[in-house]
Amino acid sequence: MTALALALLLAPGAGALARLDGAQSLAIGRRIWQNECGGKVDELTHWNQGEDFASLGIGHFIWYPAGRRGPFTESFPGALDAVAASGRPLPAWLKGRPPCPWNSREEFFADFRSPRMNELRALLADTVAVQARYAAGRLEAALPQLLAAAPRRKRKALRRRFEAVAAAPNGVYALMDYVNFKGEGISPTERYDGLGWGLLQALELMEDAPPGQPAVEAFARAADAALTRRTEHAPPERRERERGWLPGWRARLKTYLEP
Repeated sequence: MTALALALLLAPGAGALARLDGAQSLAIGRRIWQNECGGKVDELTHWNQGEDFASLGIGHFIWYPAGRRGPFTESFPGALDAVAASGRPLPAWLKGRPPCPWNSREEFFADFRSPRMNELRALLADTVAVQARYAAGRLEAALPQLLAAAPRRKRKALRRRFEAVAAAPNGVYALMDYVNFKGEGISPTERYDGLGWGLLQALELMEDAPPGQPAVEAFARAADAALTRRTEHAPPERRERERGWLPGWRARLKTYLEP
């Protein structure tokens, strides 16, 4: 399967449901960029308050400084690999999967208009479709991973719900965006009080859509429930309620229902 493929396995032995061409990749990439960054070039390089990592690219892919690892899966090195594999040369300082060169949010923003940061933003703005295909590849790998992580008794329902969303209008975009946005839900470190909020948990909370009702609506409701639960169980030091992240997350989920 090439880097351009988004394969959603509908049944054992089934082939690819959909493949993203360049135009589709660019369209989905721009939607993800709008969700994460408001479509702004400056927002392609960001560092959230209270975080120990930079958030880069259309999907705000996580990049940790040297010697630092948090509970969330690092994804920016993989995005750089995808850019390099596309044939786009990387600046020398980004080759070889280096750690994030900025060690704190203060250091990051003090360097925000430096030649190095400007070069990074230009690279990210010029590779939107490549980053979208990278996000598609993450979704491609998500289904077998989450089925393997789920109890055997739940796997049939999880697969059925995944397939229903994937087959619905906007479904591929919704699944791609959510996996990029909140992860697969399989990492044991991405839990509060033992409860996760990734794709696995959204599918677990999802109700099967009645005939005639778009499955994406049911998925968006379940994702909202998973994210609300996350906020309710977040450790006090994360200050997720005070930072007001949930309304923004809900606004993002609403885009799954838009044409």
